[in-house]
Parts: sequence; C-alpha cells; structure tokens
Amino acid sequence: MRKNEHHDHEDGKLIERLREAPLFSRLSDEQLARIARHARILRLDEGQTLFQQGEPASHFFLACDGRIKLYRMSPEGNEKIIEIIREHRVFAEALMFNEAERYPVSAAALVPSRVIAIQSADFAAMLHESSETCFLLLGDLSQRLHGLIREIDDLSLRTGASRVAFYIQTQLAEEHDSFLLDISKSALAARLSIKPETFSRIVRSLSEKGIISVKGRKITVHNRRALREIAG
Repeated sequence: MRKNEHHDHEDGKLIERLREAPLFSRLSDEQLARIARHARILRLDEGQTLFQQGEPASHFFLACDGRIKLYRMSPEGNEKIIEIIREHRVFAEALMFNEAERYPVSAAALVPSRVIAIQSADFAAMLHESSETCFLLLGDLSQRLHGLIREIDDLSLRTGASRVAFYIQTQLAEEHDSFLLDISKSALAARLSIKPETFSRIVRSLSEKGIISVKGRKITVHNRRALREIAG
C-alpha cells in the first residue's frame, strides 16, 4: 500500500476512533484492543490511491475523515464511482464473507483523508469466536445493501435533472438554505451517473430559473418547493 502510515497506538486514540463507528461501538474493550493491535492509521493526500481493483484484499477499512471514492474502470477507460465513503463508515468488509482474495473495486481519496486499515484475517477469526459480533457486522452490511438498492432505484427511475435536484435537496439542513460541496463537481457527476457537462448544464438551468445559486463550492437554494417538484 502506497500510503503514509502513522501508528496512533501510543497516544491511545486508535480505540477511540474505532468506537466512533456504529459497527464497532458495541464491541467490548477487549475486542477493540484486539482490533487495534492489528490496525494502523493511514493518511491519504487528495487523489492518492488506497487500493486498486485486483490487488490482494488483506484489509478492510474505517474512514476517520475526508472522502473516499470506490470506483471501477470500464474497458473504455471511463470511471464509474460506485460509492462515496464518509466519516465513520466501514468499507471492503464484505469480502470476509465470500473469502475474496482481491478487491473488486479501486479506492482513492477525493480530499485529504484518514482511514484505519484493519486486518481482515484476525477480524474474521474474532467473528468465528463471537456470534454477537458476527450479527453486528451482518446488520451493518444489511443496512448498507438496502441503501445501495435505494440508490440504484433512484438512478434508474430519475432523470439527470431529478438526480441533481434530489441530491441538493438531501444535503440541506432543515434550518439552512445553503451547504458546501465536499467533493468535486466532476466526482459528484460521476456518482450521479451523468456526464460532467450534463451536470453543469443542469446546475446552470436551475440557477437561471432562480431555484438555486452557486458560488464556488457553496450552493444556496432559493425555492425549495420547485426543487422538490424537479426531484420528484
């Protein structure tokens, strides 16, 4: 792995970072200490690769901060973003269940990020020893699967404009009309399965209609009702 490794065992922060993830939050102190003994924190620069499709899958990961994209490359060389991983999310853990030897996707940092690399073999051994831990992981995987199924439905049933409007709508807090994009517009377009030029055209159309305005990374919504109608 071509990453900057930092061992945080000395300052006691690694276990606290693990506890922040829903998957690990209900584990015992002994289990967390065991995971920490076989884990390390990796720092990634923007654009830096965590692992590539086809590499041996010896670890799974917990995102501490930043944004990680999971993606595949088509035979034509086009990138398809499968998922964007945010803080406290675990990823690549499902490979333990099908004993996959290699990663089926690639992972890279969209922004400067930190992840915890966890040794898959030892964690799998712990699952064999504790049915409760196994059910915790299965529950986490089930929630993630349902979320991906919903996203597939959205992508297949919505137009490009509807996808963009729906994304903007989901980023708004109830009491705020603005938010900052935390990933690049090109990465967001890829995640929404539309071309960057199509994304720009949709955003420009929404702006010309007075529904939103864009200033740098800041998007402000001026007409929530019209945005909801487009989002469907």
